[in-house]
Amino acid sequence: MKLIKWIAIFLLLLLICVSSCMKILSKDLPQGIESPEVDVITDKMLQAVNKPAWDSLKYIKWTFFRGKHHYYWDKQQNRAIIEWGDNRVLMNLDQVDGIVYKNNVLQEGEDKAKLIDKAWNIWCNDSFWLCAPYKVKDPGTKREIVKEEGKIGLKVTYDGGGVTPGDVYLWWLDDKYFPESWQMWVKILPVKGVRSTWEKWETMPGGAMISTHHETGKIKMSLSNVAAGTTPESIGKKISDFDL
Repeated sequence: MKLIKWIAIFLLLLLICVSSCMKILSKDLPQGIESPEVDVITDKMLQAVNKPAWDSLKYIKWTFFRGKHHYYWDKQQNRAIIEWGDNRVLMNLDQVDGIVYKNNVLQEGEDKAKLIDKAWNIWCNDSFWLCAPYKVKDPGTKREIVKEEGKIGLKVTYDGGGVTPGDVYLWWLDDKYFPESWQMWVKILPVKGVRSTWEKWETMPGGAMISTHHETGKIKMSLSNVAAGTTPESIGKKISDFDL
């Protein structure tokens, strides 16, 4: 009994220590300013990454999360093929439902529901790292200006959408309003205000810009196998591959 007691005390102290470290490392969410300038800065950021060109793309593919998650996105129909491990999901992203295979065997019932839920969660995260700059004016967003040490920041709060409403992202822009990095106050991360870079931008057909590399401290994340175009063949697929 004494051993169990000491183990419990140790675990409690460890939890207190970890919690204290998270608080020390975390940063307070800066107070934003609401003004007409917000829309001007937002539009200049979207112009810098060429949002009209992004909107014109009909198909895009990429790989994320250490090369383990593979995506093929039909933006016209808002359907995606999501692959990881021995799982393959063809999902209607508007309905969050679709066709599910595991080891090439069609899944139904509870097994299907679990994989749909998993696919939706990784899609919401990984697609955001792909196209977050283009989503700063999505429905349910609130935008404010933050200015620190001569830098312009665009603070975006997501009140809806995805799987973690209430998350806040603070974009830091260069003198041409191009995104250089962001800070995150999100539920999934214990440290608040952590900064990640947005770099190694690639130009897609038509001119849309996509960042393929992010660094959060010593953690590096990259998008690979990025391709886009106006036909399914441009990402190595056929139109029938997206049939539900």
